[in-house]
Amino acid sequence: MDTSSQSGSDKQTESARSFLPQPSNGICARLGDKWTIEVIWRLSLAEKRRLRFSDLKRKTDGITQRMLTLTLRNLERDGFVKRHYFPEVPPRVEYELTGLGAGILASLQGLNLWIRDNLPRIEESRQAYDDTGEQGNRFR
Repeated sequence: MDTSSQSGSDKQTESARSFLPQPSNGICARLGDKWTIEVIWRLSLAEKRRLRFSDLKRKTDGITQRMLTLTLRNLERDGFVKRHYFPEVPPRVEYELTGLGAGILASLQGLNLWIRDNLPRIEESRQAYDDTGEQGNRFR
């Protein structure tokens, strides 16, 4: 098929369908780590206000100060989060989602809905796999 005659929107649709995640770009790995999506979710619940580091830590059950710091730095580096520093005594730091960070929420919601719809099948599959005892025999 000659793609030069396709309209711009047709090319975008074809491009979207043929997109293959590039592991080297690190985005999939970032979104797949233990804390990133939860931190994005917590910031999204702030609804047009910023959250202080201490608020995020308190609301993100189980995260250590170090992991929250690393997660926020990585999200800031990737452009998902904006950090606001206030040179007060003691210093105050607040975080908010950027447009890019807020833009991923619809995709995360779609993934979350897919999980909700398919979780019973996934759990059945896990149970069937565990019941066969195959997990211990895989590399023998």
